Amino acid sequence: MKFLDLCKVYIRSGAGGNGCISFRREKYIEFGGPDGGDGGDGGDVWAEAVDGLNTLIDFRYQQHFFADNGVPGAGRQRTGADGKDIVLKVPVGTEVLDEDQETVIADLAELGQRVLLAKGGNGGWGNLHFKTSTNQAPRRANPGQPGVERTIWLRLKLIADVGLLGLPNAGKSTFLAATSNARPKVADYPFTTLHPNLGVVGVDDAEFVVADIPGLIEGAHEGRGLGDTFLGHVERCAALLHLVDGTSGTLLEDYRTIIHEIETYGAGLSEKPRITVLNKIDALDEEERAFLREELEREAGHEVMLMSGVSGEGLTEVLRALRRHVRSARKRDLPSAEHEPWQP
Repeated sequence: MKFLDLCKVYIRSGAGGNGCISFRREKYIEFGGPDGGDGGDGGDVWAEAVDGLNTLIDFRYQQHFFADNGVPGAGRQRTGADGKDIVLKVPVGTEVLDEDQETVIADLAELGQRVLLAKGGNGGWGNLHFKTSTNQAPRRANPGQPGVERTIWLRLKLIADVGLLGLPNAGKSTFLAATSNARPKVADYPFTTLHPNLGVVGVDDAEFVVADIPGLIEGAHEGRGLGDTFLGHVERCAALLHLVDGTSGTLLEDYRTIIHEIETYGAGLSEKPRITVLNKIDALDEEERAFLREELEREAGHEVMLMSGVSGEGLTEVLRALRRHVRSARKRDLPSAEHEPWQP
């Protein structure tokens, strides 16, 4: 299945049915009076977060969604049927944006969450509503209100606990393959990852979701390489895992490049808890490890962990460090006792 995380959709709610102009005509009844029914309401357009989806690929083949119109009213006080609603089923974590791609209409971050995107038009009144003591045979009825037509964007941000950051070939896909059942593409050339991958990682008694996004390069915020298109997938993460290639000859420059890109991107990424890891230590001897670790700690200003995704050295320690951040974030998200509803 092709991964698609941004799409343009055209929606239109249903128009209301027209009211009816009708008069009661029965044998032996001299003054029947008006009996025109109301028109039915037009259908609404909804968006709903459902389970079992992790891409917006369905919206690549259908971009237009129109709800049904309401049925006009009829004589004998018969109201027209309402138009059927239409529901856009999207993955959990989808943002609904206005046509400018900046205004957020809704953020469907929870399973089952629904939002009304376009309200259907009201049905028009039949002439029965206009009967008065001075106008007992009204010959007017209201037309149905038109539907709402708009253009929206759907943007998917994956729901993950940990996001992987690093330059191309920093070992992110290798780390995900070594710690989960995910099988991302792994090769010895840059940009082997072209779309985000998710993996469920387990350590001790805890499980959490890790998102691997395509590598960043210098100038990604300006659109170079794959750009910062996929950084939105780690905005919701509880912690970031920054992998630095220990075999690179420009270790500190690599680190500064990633930090600069996430600071330029904004959205609070630079403020998230971040664990820095010196990766690929299986290719380094003890003296090189100590020297590079000291250099990186001096630049980062915090502790740097050592790891090798190929040999598995240091993997468990890194996972346990991530677990602490994930647990802290989950505790913060739990509702406090003072907000719990009162029960007898």
